[in-house]
Amino acid sequence: MLPSEYPIKQVRATYPALSDGHAYLDGAAGTQVPRSVIEAIATAYRSGLGNVGGAFPASHRSDAIVAACRAAVADLVGGRPGGVILGPNMTTLTYRLARAIAGPGDEVVVSRLDHDANVRPWTQTGATVRWAEVDPVTGELPVEQYADLVNERTRVVAVTAASNIIGTRPDVPAIAEIAHAAGALVYVDGVHATPHGPVDMRALGADFYATSAYKWSGPHIGAVIADPALLETLRPDKLAPSSDTVPERFETGTSPFADLDGVTAAVDHLAAMVPGTGNRRERLLNSMAAAEAYEQALFAVLVEGLETMPHVTTYGKPARRTATVYFNVAGRTPHQVAEHLAKLGVNVWHGHNYAWELTGAMGIRDAGGAVRAGLVHYNDRSDVDRLLDGVARLE
Repeated sequence: MLPSEYPIKQVRATYPALSDGHAYLDGAAGTQVPRSVIEAIATAYRSGLGNVGGAFPASHRSDAIVAACRAAVADLVGGRPGGVILGPNMTTLTYRLARAIAGPGDEVVVSRLDHDANVRPWTQTGATVRWAEVDPVTGELPVEQYADLVNERTRVVAVTAASNIIGTRPDVPAIAEIAHAAGALVYVDGVHATPHGPVDMRALGADFYATSAYKWSGPHIGAVIADPALLETLRPDKLAPSSDTVPERFETGTSPFADLDGVTAAVDHLAAMVPGTGNRRERLLNSMAAAEAYEQALFAVLVEGLETMPHVTTYGKPARRTATVYFNVAGRTPHQVAEHLAKLGVNVWHGHNYAWELTGAMGIRDAGGAVRAGLVHYNDRSDVDRLLDGVARLE
């Protein structure tokens, strides 16, 4: 039974795109945006904007937008505004930080569970690479192996907070404890985890926490959050005249200020999905916990429905996971399944979804990967029923 206290009808009503009648089960690749985000971006443009640091009102408006965005993202993940680095996407920011953190003579530990955006930037730094292996059947990332992978030469351990295709939530705090005992930094990819429940980067043990606003109802903006004091120790490549302060020295070019206003609106939207009191951080924790409980109850219906179909194979059975399922249908390619569902008004993704190492470990990458369906806080039972009905027709 789905939690009755979660106001799914009211939440859905805030998303204009959902009125087109499609079942948007493609949230793991990017969510739709609520009306408040659309209006915030439009209002910012109507108000007139200038580059930051100027003497005129339009510039002052941009200064305020940037400050508000940093504060909002910090509230979302439990960080500090002065440590919020903003950029075009998580991949770009991770490449930038990887070059500033690691290099020849260092060792880095990456995992085969991760999206390639938290793998390739580290393997291309020139550091020695050590691999944490995933169980290809369960989809779990065993913690014990990190004791053998991490040593005094380890500069950074890069690990995901949730797999973007099978949803696995590894024991990041335990991995971080091993890393920190050896003096290594921990870089957590929270892109897929952030939309699916409350986030506390300190409890995770994350020295760096990466996220993407377009995965949690915002515009296409990425962010990496760290302690400002830690960022002070890093010297990224930058233009000579650009700011040398933290976090600005990690941000290249001119920011899309209206989109940053949309990020703040998205955080405020998440904080208000269910009634709550307290400051924004407290309301976020309450709201995201309610959304997670709702998603997990709905996800149980989805997984049970797929696993009872003899022509469907699902991948991964992790103990803790986000509401994301990866599956194949006998006699059909993933692309054929996605096309079939699209004709029925059901949006899903297919392929490796940049989980390059994981799909390789599972032995399905070269065959086209699988089909991915993901639930977020605006999906409802009708979305799930339409997917299950569409897959059942392929028997």
